[in-house]
Amino acid sequence: MKKKQVFIGFALIILMAAFGVFQYAKDYKLALHLVIGLSIGYVMQRSRFGFAGGIRKIYLTGDSSLTKALMFLFSITLLVTAAIHYGSYVNGGDVFYRAVKSGAAVIPGSDYVEPANLATIIGGIMFGIGMMLGGGCASGTLTDAGEGEGRGLIVLFFFSTGALWGAHDMPWWTQSIFFKIKKQLYLPDAFGFVGTIILSLLGYLAIYIIAKKYEDKRRKENTLKVEKYADWEKEVSQAREYKFFSKETYHKFFVKRWSYYTGAVFIMIMFVTILVTTGTSWGVTAVFAHWAAWFYQALGVVDVSNWGWFAGRMDAVNGGFLNHPGSMRNMGIIIGALIAPLLAGHFSFKKNFKLRDVLFYAIGGLLMGYGARIALGCNVGALYSGLSNMSLSGWVFMPSLTIGGILGVKLAQKLRVTI
Repeated sequence: MKKKQVFIGFALIILMAAFGVFQYAKDYKLALHLVIGLSIGYVMQRSRFGFAGGIRKIYLTGDSSLTKALMFLFSITLLVTAAIHYGSYVNGGDVFYRAVKSGAAVIPGSDYVEPANLATIIGGIMFGIGMMLGGGCASGTLTDAGEGEGRGLIVLFFFSTGALWGAHDMPWWTQSIFFKIKKQLYLPDAFGFVGTIILSLLGYLAIYIIAKKYEDKRRKENTLKVEKYADWEKEVSQAREYKFFSKETYHKFFVKRWSYYTGAVFIMIMFVTILVTTGTSWGVTAVFAHWAAWFYQALGVVDVSNWGWFAGRMDAVNGGFLNHPGSMRNMGIIIGALIAPLLAGHFSFKKNFKLRDVLFYAIGGLLMGYGARIALGCNVGALYSGLSNMSLSGWVFMPSLTIGGILGVKLAQKLRVTI
């Protein structure tokens, strides 16, 4: 353990607390989303939880632990969000796309009930390929950047650029056949709340069983590679005489790796916190388009004020990086993912990739950014938020993302991309 890093980690927490107070004085939402982002980043790094790994890990190693944990995450989140939706529904709330027409109260998170169309499939496949070339999804890229992966910083830049490119092209996509052939369905409209919960849980259970059977198959073939924790991440033996203020206690609280299931529970809590405090759900990639807009406009390369996608968003663009709640949340994820290894005393900047890999990281980032725009979300917004808010689009995006992910893994293997 590098003790200097521990002190830097705690100093960074104090700095973030002071910055949070400063942001709170401007708008409580800025401070709230900063704290949520810090928490998500810390949890994802501490537990090594990620959405892209749910495909890559099981395909490459046969280890289904993360895939099963994702099904657990989707299940527990669904149960909570369904209760929130139902509570709003019985009090006169309606799904967003109808409420804006009728004037009814909006069911929290139902703005993520997006149309399922051909662009959902195309964008999902593009995103899946991109996240394997780039080595992570949207939230995973933020986490990678924070924890010192040089690759993550490269991917993040091109991810944001791809998101801006996709935003530029959205008027064409929305007028094309890829958007016009669609089905926008809030699943409780077709199956009721109880029916939707049962069908969704059965779907997650089926994926869980398939993943477990595939792991058993790989075990029988002797091709299973179960992930092993580094020695410093493992539980340490307790001293004969227990002392709260001890290195053993510190190790338990700040160093020991959390399980995927621990990570899933904390991520669900953060997801629900966003839902109940904002009335909307967790998304990541729309903010990337804002980041790129701020950057490229500052350079004088583009002017997004007359872009269709930015209509209604110019206040956020003109307000700047530090005055957007979503921006604070994404920035918080990066810093939270930095704080975790610092407190553990094991932070390192990793640049173990070749110059040729930068090209593939750039392509991966562009594919993810563009794919997320046309699919109306990434594996947080389109998948996790889509499924949890009971949208048909989430169930269309999932197999598309999986197909793209498998294609991306094969492509990354063939091209020998360093991930």
